[in-house]
Amino acid sequence: MASNKKKTITKKNLINSISQEKGIHPNDVRSVIQAFLDKMTERLADGDRLEFRDFGVFEVVQRRQKIGRNPKNASVPIVIPARRAVKFTPGKKMKHVIENDVETGSTDL
Repeated sequence: MASNKKKTITKKNLINSISQEKGIHPNDVRSVIQAFLDKMTERLADGDRLEFRDFGVFEVVQRRQKIGRNPKNASVPIVIPARRAVKFTPGKKMKHVIENDVETGSTDL
């Protein structure tokens, strides 16, 4: 019987996987990945929109203030303040791959 439990893939796992697949030293892969993530964070903090064809789009959106409820005491409203958040919209290729994997049960990309 197959397990439906999903694995958590860490940055270290990705670095090791890319290093082995591409024959690049892990420190070099780590440096590039970290620089990429730092630059993405910097650009998003500046309010820029990041678009990666076939993968997806990252953009900062403004979330409005809303009223929440404490499940233990639903009669007391909690004000959730307005805030900026990062929104990700998957690209066509990613949507297609993920939808087909769900239909076939495959977990390989």
